[in-house]
This record gives sequence, structure tokens and C-alpha cells, in this order.
Amino acid sequence: MTDVERSVRGDVAADPGARAAAVRAVLWLLVGVLAVRQMAVVLRRPPGERLIDLETWTGATGVLHIAGSLYDPGRFTGTPFAGLVLKPLTVSAQQALGVVWTFGSLLLVVLLGFVAARALPAPVSRRTAFLAAPVAITLLMVSLPVRNTLHLGQTSILPVLLVLLACFAVRGERLPGVLTGVAAALQPAVLLFAALLWLTGRRRAAVSGGATFVVCTALAWAMMPRDSWAYWVHHLAGAGLGERPDSLANQSLHGALLRFGLQGPFEIALFLVLAAAVVVLGLRRAARYARDGQLLLAVAVTGCVAVAVSPTAWQHQLLWVLLAVVGRVGTKASDRLVWPAVVVLVLTLPGKMLLPNVGVVLPVRDNALLVAALGAACAVPFLSRTSPHWQKPIPTDYAKPVPARFAWVPLLPFWRRALSRPNLLLELLLIRVVYSAYAKVRLAATAGRSAAEEHGRQIHSAEQWLHIDIEHWANHTVVGIPWLRDFFDYYYSTFHFIVPLAILGVLYVRRPSDYRWARSTIGFATVLALFGFWLYPLAPPRLMPGLGFIDTVHGVQDLDSPDFGALTAVTNQYAAMPSLHFGWSLWCGLVILLLAPRLWMKVLGLLHPLFTVSAIVATGNHWVLDAVGGAAVVAAGFGLTYVLAGPRRLQAGTGAGPRDSGVDASGVPRPGDAPGEPAVAAEPAGTKA
Repeated sequence: MTDVERSVRGDVAADPGARAAAVRAVLWLLVGVLAVRQMAVVLRRPPGERLIDLETWTGATGVLHIAGSLYDPGRFTGTPFAGLVLKPLTVSAQQALGVVWTFGSLLLVVLLGFVAARALPAPVSRRTAFLAAPVAITLLMVSLPVRNTLHLGQTSILPVLLVLLACFAVRGERLPGVLTGVAAALQPAVLLFAALLWLTGRRRAAVSGGATFVVCTALAWAMMPRDSWAYWVHHLAGAGLGERPDSLANQSLHGALLRFGLQGPFEIALFLVLAAAVVVLGLRRAARYARDGQLLLAVAVTGCVAVAVSPTAWQHQLLWVLLAVVGRVGTKASDRLVWPAVVVLVLTLPGKMLLPNVGVVLPVRDNALLVAALGAACAVPFLSRTSPHWQKPIPTDYAKPVPARFAWVPLLPFWRRALSRPNLLLELLLIRVVYSAYAKVRLAATAGRSAAEEHGRQIHSAEQWLHIDIEHWANHTVVGIPWLRDFFDYYYSTFHFIVPLAILGVLYVRRPSDYRWARSTIGFATVLALFGFWLYPLAPPRLMPGLGFIDTVHGVQDLDSPDFGALTAVTNQYAAMPSLHFGWSLWCGLVILLLAPRLWMKVLGLLHPLFTVSAIVATGNHWVLDAVGGAAVVAAGFGLTYVLAGPRRLQAGTGAGPRDSGVDASGVPRPGDAPGEPAVAAEPAGTKA
């Protein structure tokens, strides 16, 4: 594998150092693990649930065995030429075919990664060239199109590989055109690459590609005239095949218009107009990037155009969008990772993890892949290689490294305090993804009802021994005061998310350097809380039978139901220790206490954790010790952030006051700072963090 990689990258990929070699070894190990996992996931499924499309086509009763038209059962969605190519597979043993097909598909993914790594636009640093192949293959392995392709047994990796081979691996004009034509015969929208070849001056290759497509299609017409008529004429080049065209799986302009409720001639006319505009704009951009020396980006843009304008673009056909990750966007170093992060997240995670279930963002969430494809094709301002920021983006302002206050505190040198405001799009996207992952892990931390109730009895006994078992008294007292009960119910249900998000929003706008520090503390606290949910599932007071608690928020619970301990589909009701209701509120109070400029603001901020702890206890949702656990993870979050990033407060290097950060509200150094010097310095070791 190393020899193949060197033959692809040449001398550019020479060993840049031991650290890079270790990183590459880890990446190759990850590639191997992912490949084995993909093989196991596919082959361990019982027949009928694995390689669904492949078995439907080539199985004992598959479509390709039928004497009539391939499209009569409505199960075959490929071109007649694809059916002609797959026809010999019907004589294969099913078990052997599954193994060979899956292994062969993984080999195609590996080859695709090597070719893509070779195609990176120059100049490429030694480290990038050294790590490009394993990184590319890893991203391909975890992408939704590849996972979907392996699950279904589809052929959609092959057209992408053929186009990349035509553009980067073979010489001359005829053979690249032939490869492009064969790819188009398998997936008609790929014929747009013949137009790209024409626009970039490779007209013989474009003509060869078009001629190859015509020959392959004509061969299929000669061998299977009825099937060809059904595909090209009756189903309008396959537009009516497969799932419903308005399903979320169809990430094309046509599918999006249908999902918006448009139908009939008007929808078709609008789709044709939009498709024509996307083709013209996208191909012009692709040709410009190709002339600029970014041929891989040009290929990705053209593929994204094909995705958008195809009548149907199923998930396994959207691998082109991932290739657009090679485009460079943004003049600032802090913005350079935004586009790659968006592409990778969209191509690896389901839309419901990227955006919340809120009506205003549903059109974007349900069409996330299409939005990414349209952005790459028509809108994203990729940098030209002639731009002064191509190789050297505007650097990020960092605080001066902070010395350890105590000798045993290892302030990590690679975790540098950035002073500038983080990119809002990337910040919102990552916060949403991290919270979605947290919610899934929290829900997955299941435990039996008996264990959770046993832990509840342990906590109750400990509180009785400590004489802090006030939950029953508080719960019944509040139940007897209707207005107080309504207040605590509303407070419990409403302010848990609103207040932390509001604080983060204010800090992002007014105090960007403090925003990063505060965001890290609550992030660490939330992650640490997951360990408590996993290791110590705990029944809250409202779910403890025999203790007489009243659930004022959720209503009466049937504690005698034998399956009540099974977790609901919404949340893990035994994720109670530590209490993040109190933990997040305590974080809010501490942040306001540290940063608020007025005394009344500090006092008001401290009321939030006070009201929250009262609400969680009075409503029967937490024990007092749960709040202690919440305080512990928040303290650990502040401690970890200090260990990694140093003290919160920074001061100017030339006699600034203790509250002067040396930067303005946007995080930019104030005029007068010496050029070339650190904008801020660490506070003296004697001041408080």
C-alpha cells in the first residue's frame, strides 16, 4: 500500500518526520478498521437485508433473471447498459457474490482515495501529501454515499472513479473520453463531464466521451430494445424509477420542488429553468477552476451540478459533493476550516443531527445534501491559486502562552487562546452536532429499572444520614401552593436552555475571547456528565415507588407498570446524576459573576442557580445530591479549561489595568499595539483566574 501511494504522489510524499509517520500509521490503521467494520456490517446481515439492490437484481428470482423488461417489476433503477454489465453476475453463487462485491467495492473506494489524493491542486506541502491518501480514504469510508452504496450493493462508486481516472490517471485524449463515456452510460448525468472537457479545451476527449456514450447506449438498445425504450422514453431517462421522486432520498432540484408542493407542468417548467441556470453557472465556474489549476475542484463542481439537475439523485450517487472539500474558502485562517467542516458533516451525518426540528429550518435540513451541492456548484467563493491568501491566510491572533501557575499543572502548549471571534456558521453547526451526539449518547446510557431504583435508595439513605433529605417536604409544600408550583414547573421547563444560549450569544458578540473560554467550560462539564449517566443510572424522586413524591411537571406516572423502567423515545429518565439542570444554571451564574460589569447583574445572575436547584428539588425531578454532582462536573469543566488554556483574564503587556484585555469588543488588538508582538500577555501568577 505504501509503494502504491508513493507511485501516486511521487517524491512529494517523502517522509516529513517521525510525528507525521506516526499519524499516517494511525490513519492507515483507522482505514483498516473501517474496512473490516464495513465488511462485517454488510455480510453479517441475513439474506434479504444486505446488498438489497444487488440481490434484487441478481438473486435467484432477481430482475435480471426475468425474461421480460427489467423495469416491469419497478425494482431496477440503472440504465439498460448497467443491466447489460450486471447480467453475467446472475450465474454467481450468492454468498460468494456478496463477499466479492463488498470487497471489490472497498477496493474501489481505496483506489478512489489514492486518485483524489494525487489530484490535489499544487503546491501541496510535504505533510499534506504524506497524509492525503489515508485521510481521503477515511472520509470516503465514513461518508453516507459510500455506506449507502455498500449497504445496497449499488454501482455508484464506479462512475466517480472512472471520471477521476479519465482526468488524472490516463494520458492522451481518446482514453479519457472513453472512460467518461462509459461512466455516463452507467449514470447519464455524468455526460456533463464531456461538456467540461470541451470547455477546458480538450475537445477530442469530449467528442470521444460523447461517442462512447452513444455506442454503449446503442449497444444496450440493440441487445435490450424493450428495456431501452422503457428507460429512455417511458421513464424519461430513469426519472420515474426507484423511490417516490418527492422522498427525502432524492436530493435533486426536482425532488426539492416536489417536496415544496409544486406539481404538474409548472413544476417541470420551473425545474428545467433552474436546471439550465445551474448548468450554465456551474460549468462556467468549473471551467474557470480547471484553468486555474484546480482540476479536482472543477470535477467536484461539475459533479455537484449533475447531482442538482438530475431528475433523481439518490444518496448513493452524491459522492461528488464530498470531493468539493478540496476547495479553499476564506481569507482568514480562522475561516479556512468552515467549508470542509460543513461538507464533511453534511456527507457523514443525517440532517436531523445537523439542524433542530424547527419549522423554519426544515427546508434546509431536509435538503442539506442538495444545499451543499448547489453551494459548491454556484455560490461558494472558492479562492483562486493566484490569490495571496491561497497559501498564507490572514493568521489568527493568539494570546501569549500562559506559564503554569503551579509546577504540576501542565498547561498544554498546543491549546492556544484565540482572541478573534470564531466563525458563526461553524460554531453553530458544531454546537448542534456536539449536542446531538450528546443527546444520543445520553439516550443510549440505558439501565434496568431495578438498578436505577437501587441507586435511588442509596442516594436517599445518604441524604438521610447527612440530614439533607428535604425533597419530600419541598415537593409537598410546593404542591400545596398553586402559584409557586406553576412558577417552578415553568422555570424547570423553560430556562434550562434559554439562559445558557443567551449568555453564549452575548459573549460571542461582546466578549469573543471570553466566549471561547466559557464555551469550553460548559462543553467539558457536559461531556463529563455523560460518565455519570453511564456509570450511575439513577431514578429521580418522582420515579421512586413508595416514597410518595408527586411529579408536578410530567403528571401522574404509573409506577406499577412493569415496563415503566424502559426508557421513553424522548429522553433517558434515569440520567439524573449529575444534574445538568443545576450544572448549567451554576455555569450561568458563575459566568455572570465573573464577567458582568454591574453588581446588580451579578446578584441577578446568582438567582438563576438558586431558582433552578429549588425547581428541580420541589418538582421531584432530582435529589439534592444530584445538584452536588452537577456542581462537581462544572468545577471540573472550569478546571480542565484552566489546565488547557490558562487563566481567563488576560492583560496588556504594557501596564494595562487588571480588567483590560488589550483587545476591542471584536477581539482585534487595539491600535497602538506593537506590530509583530503578542497582542496580550498572561496575567501575573498572583492574580485570580
